[in-house]
Amino acid sequence: MPFKIILSAVALVVSAVSLAPAVLAQGARPAAPAAPAASGQIDINSASRDDLMSLDGIGEVRADAIIRARPFKTKTDLVERRLIPEAVYEKIADKVMARPPPAAPAPARPAQPAPRRT
Repeated sequence: MPFKIILSAVALVVSAVSLAPAVLAQGARPAAPAAPAASGQIDINSASRDDLMSLDGIGEVRADAIIRARPFKTKTDLVERRLIPEAVYEKIADKVMARPPPAAPAPARPAQPAPRRT
């Protein structure tokens, strides 16, 4: 019986070691929300700074400004809020999307005390 436990432990270690190069190649960062959509577009409401900087004309400063200005209702908000010029928007319009952020639950109202009778 103990022999089976040792074999199971060894198999677990071997599988973990075989996965280590793949994990290290991807970086040891926690997984962020999926920014690229199935269509290959980047969601400006959830994209990481690096994902935003992969777009033409978006550097560190603009990527940070986009992240600070979230959430966006539409991708045209980037131009309407003057975060990027229209010329840059024309370059990236087909590469971005603005998926609506998940609705936050309404805050619970504190219980009102019963009115006093006099």
